[in-house]
Amino acid sequence: MDKIIISDLQTTGIIGVKHPERDKPQILFINLTLFLDLRKAGVSDSIADTVNYATIARTVSEQVSNTQYHTVEALAEHLSKYLLASFPLETVRIRVEKPKKVSNTARVGVEIFRRKSAP
Repeated sequence: MDKIIISDLQTTGIIGVKHPERDKPQILFINLTLFLDLRKAGVSDSIADTVNYATIARTVSEQVSNTQYHTVEALAEHLSKYLLASFPLETVRIRVEKPKKVSNTARVGVEIFRRKSAP
């Protein structure tokens, strides 16, 4: 399966279990792997035959800033459902990471893999 990759999309949003994490938006990094058939776009060279990377990035950033989850697990699940419902994607892999929130780490987070359900 073909894939589109969006790496280290820097977003901000309210996320965390306790204060002070919930007091103000914090930086989150979102990594997306979007699985879909890209053959038609490869032949036509038309944006109409694929998904627009900038639109996906903007939409994900808006979703993050407009939600307030306690866990990165819940945010990742929300993003997967939203992307699969809103775009012609077959499968998504989403990694959500919080930088420097655990001692001696650059980032901590989760990665999920979800398929579009059959109608």
